Amino acid sequence: MKNRRENFLISGIVLIVFGALFSLGVNIAMGGVVGISGIVCFIIGMSVPSQMGMSPEAVAEWKPSMERLPDAGRFMYRVDVTIDEPIKSTILCGPCGNLETVDGPRPSEYTCQECGKLLWSSEEE
Repeated sequence: MKNRRENFLISGIVLIVFGALFSLGVNIAMGGVVGISGIVCFIIGMSVPSQMGMSPEAVAEWKPSMERLPDAGRFMYRVDVTIDEPIKSTILCGPCGNLETVDGPRPSEYTCQECGKLLWSSEEE
């Protein structure tokens, strides 16, 4: 029963839409029953607690996959910054696929430690 919440929410939305369509085209009573059933399913779906697939520790230790990014005319990079404390930035260099973690928010400029390429500078942006 992993996706119980999502199933109720999707079923509720579908039933509400079908209820509205049935009340316009087929039968108002049938549309009302289907629409009210959709509202009940939606309320049940909103009241069921969400079961997150990852533990808080796994979320805190998440890092993007180390892969080379495509060459799109100039080299690419990817920066992910955490929202919660402690603030950390992970920087993925596109040309060499090096992944580095830096404490704090995104630095104003960064040169890859592996290949030596300047990925960005605050003057360029």
